Amino acid sequence: MLCSCGEKKKETEYVIGFSQCVGSDLWRKTMLEEMKMELSLHPGARLVYKDANNSSSKQIAQVGELLKMNIDLLIISPNEARPLTPIVDQAYSSGIPVVVIDRKTSSSGYTAYVGADNYQIGKMAGQYVSGLLKGKGNIMEIMGLPGSSPTVERERGFAHGLKKTGNIKISHQIYGDWLKSHAARELLKMRNALDATDVIFAHNDQMASAASEVISKLGIKRKISIVGVDALPGQGGGLQMIDSKVIDASMLYPTGGREAISTAFRILGKESVLKENILQSVVIDSSNVQLMKLQWNKFSSQQRDIERQQSLLYEQRSLFQNQQVILNVTIVTLVLSVVFGGLAFFSLLENRKINKNLEANNLEILDQRNKLIEMSKKAKEATEAKLNFFTNISHEFRTPLTLILSPLEDLINNEKINALAGKNLKLINKNVFRLLRLINQLIEYRKIEYGKMRIRSTSNNLIDFLSDIIETFQLAAKKQNIDLRLYTKESDITVWFDVNMLDKVMFNLISNALKFTPVNGKVHIALTTDSSYVYIKVEDNGPGMDQEEILHIFEHFYQAESNAKKGSGLGLSLSKELMTLLHGELSVESKKWHGTIFTVSLPLGSEHLREEDKQTQSEKRDELYENAKIYTSELEHIQAEKNSGAFHQIKEQSILVIEDNADLLHYLGEKLGDEYEVFISNTGENGINSAYGQVPDLIISDVVLPDISGKKITEKLKSDIRTSHIPIILLTAQGSVEQQINGFESMADAYIVKPFNYEYLLATVRNLMKNRLLLKSHYTSDISSGNRQPISKSLDRKFVNDFSGLVEQNLGNENFSVDEISKVLGVSRVQLYRKVKALLDCSVTDYIINRRLKKAKFLLINERYTIAEITYMVGFSSPNYFSTVFKSKYGMRPSEFKRKQAPLP
Repeated sequence: MLCSCGEKKKETEYVIGFSQCVGSDLWRKTMLEEMKMELSLHPGARLVYKDANNSSSKQIAQVGELLKMNIDLLIISPNEARPLTPIVDQAYSSGIPVVVIDRKTSSSGYTAYVGADNYQIGKMAGQYVSGLLKGKGNIMEIMGLPGSSPTVERERGFAHGLKKTGNIKISHQIYGDWLKSHAARELLKMRNALDATDVIFAHNDQMASAASEVISKLGIKRKISIVGVDALPGQGGGLQMIDSKVIDASMLYPTGGREAISTAFRILGKESVLKENILQSVVIDSSNVQLMKLQWNKFSSQQRDIERQQSLLYEQRSLFQNQQVILNVTIVTLVLSVVFGGLAFFSLLENRKINKNLEANNLEILDQRNKLIEMSKKAKEATEAKLNFFTNISHEFRTPLTLILSPLEDLINNEKINALAGKNLKLINKNVFRLLRLINQLIEYRKIEYGKMRIRSTSNNLIDFLSDIIETFQLAAKKQNIDLRLYTKESDITVWFDVNMLDKVMFNLISNALKFTPVNGKVHIALTTDSSYVYIKVEDNGPGMDQEEILHIFEHFYQAESNAKKGSGLGLSLSKELMTLLHGELSVESKKWHGTIFTVSLPLGSEHLREEDKQTQSEKRDELYENAKIYTSELEHIQAEKNSGAFHQIKEQSILVIEDNADLLHYLGEKLGDEYEVFISNTGENGINSAYGQVPDLIISDVVLPDISGKKITEKLKSDIRTSHIPIILLTAQGSVEQQINGFESMADAYIVKPFNYEYLLATVRNLMKNRLLLKSHYTSDISSGNRQPISKSLDRKFVNDFSGLVEQNLGNENFSVDEISKVLGVSRVQLYRKVKALLDCSVTDYIINRRLKKAKFLLINERYTIAEITYMVGFSSPNYFSTVFKSKYGMRPSEFKRKQAPLP
């Protein structure tokens, strides 16, 4: 606080960037010096200067560097207008004020321009030369760089300044490219012309000094007046040339350095400034050159005084700040001494109170400790009760499952029953074992969580152990033509481990590998050792995993998003925990589309085991057969029966089923196939493509799919004109009211919660199909009727309106075709046929003919056209064809119908 009170608020510091095309010539050095003079009046500002050395590309790069430095304002003197325009526009559009000095860019993207008017400079020079010549004489003009804007403007202004004097003419014009050496070289070529020249006008003082030297060198005696432009102060400047009689006069071309800095600070101070700031000029000759030199010397002297005073001020400020710091430290020390003294006295008083409170707290802590011991005992009893509950409920589940499995196996083995319902019985058998495996995993995981899983390690031959497990999977592997084998260089590897724990880990890893390995793939188990560990690698060539999936693969209940074969997400997490209990490790290596390797590491020897964890007798593996059935049942594939193409009858209505569970997908496909043509898809993306390609009459989709959710599929199909008319039923395990409402908000037609009754699903399908047929019959009964039933979906209504309107507009066009309708509506021919068939229950051609006949009937009744005229008005190619079609529709020819003059019923 003391420091902040002693310091005054610093002046706002600004960073101004200055990019100059070239800084080597005297004029631009003077510009920079004038800027520094003006900046000395603003000590809070800092100028960052960049010299491009006459290179536009370098200047563009330097401006980019200045913008990255977060400057507050940019001053730029462009080398060339067009190349610099984009970077200047970029700075201006990003909110950084831009002051352009000397030359402009090709756009108006700047805050202010500061510079002299070259045209006025040239005009002033012309008027001055007219006065020198007194209305008569020859002039030689030495111009700058061809095509540059200063050269063009000064030339034009000079010519305009000479217009009123008819006897003065510009006899010769040469280019000196702004350089003294170039101008001298060109003048030496003009020896004869110089003899007749009265005045030389050079576009800058350097070229003017070259003219003076050439005249002297050539020995020309006659008086030739030399006029230049710039009139710069300092050594080698125009003022010195005039004073030394090297040249006669010069037009002051102000650099604008001081004005540019002044304008910049007005902009930064939020003051209003003119966009165009044109600097004034004056003619300097022998009459006023001394005055101008005195002014410049005075400015230079004042600048040196200011710089010296700023240096002294900086030293005084540093001294003051040091003294202030010492004073503040002294005051703070005194204050702290008083505070600490008071705290020490206060602490003496508080110690007595604290001692009394400690005694009371000790008694309270002892009481709480006793209560915690009692609560811990109750928590332990509660934990035991929970574990006993899970153990008991496990047996309660396993008993009915066993009672289901035993009769089920008898039914499967019965040839007569197996012939009638073998496929359904195998499906039940497979899912009973799946349920049994989930129950076992959940109970074992709970045991680990409560610390009730005990190790019973025995010494075993690991090769024999793995060979037994691999043998149980050989049948499932052969069905998929998967190469399943064990690789090892050892014949006997003895390891201490718990048999029942490790076989759960290996069963889970091998079954997972087989599950995700494609047909004709491979699953190799490699066994290697080193001095401390034995390693079991389970490698497959399945789809693999990306890095995000690898990070979460051992989390319980995690399922990879790309996994189309969903599981409980508990097996790998349980395996990881079991390996921790076995003092080993389970790790994974995988790369997307390059397979997966799970590595089990087990320590050699028995030093890592406690004595109570060791068993002298070999553990019986009574669960091997049961484990094998539990894990291999998941790998069994129930083949769906397919009707041969020769006897397969195409159904009138079709259904698309989208479901990632293969068993449920084929079950629904087979059951619905009795009444409908069924298309199946196991991913959302394939389902969407199938919907566009097949255009089914109804879609059944699961909500949870491996790639796209069923709700997203519904929203996509319902918002597409090609499929918006198709009813969609969503199947899901999410049964809450909020989730069902969300499903209907995605525009689903029905929402059925799993597990569901198949008859209920079939009734829903039939009802939606029936409603769709009723809607078509109502709508197509008379397409022109004003009482027609509205189409339920806005996209369908728009399609029908667009289609019918297009047909009405082209009834008289006999060349009107389906291709033209498809092109206008933006759909393919196949999609147009299917859409019209689904919504109007007729073909496109039949609809067009019916509309033509109805209009013809109206014209025959209400108008006085001939039959031939009506024929062409409604788009028929000839009266005979029209008469034939009309009779087939209404039972009489158009002429007979017209005679009766009454509409048919």
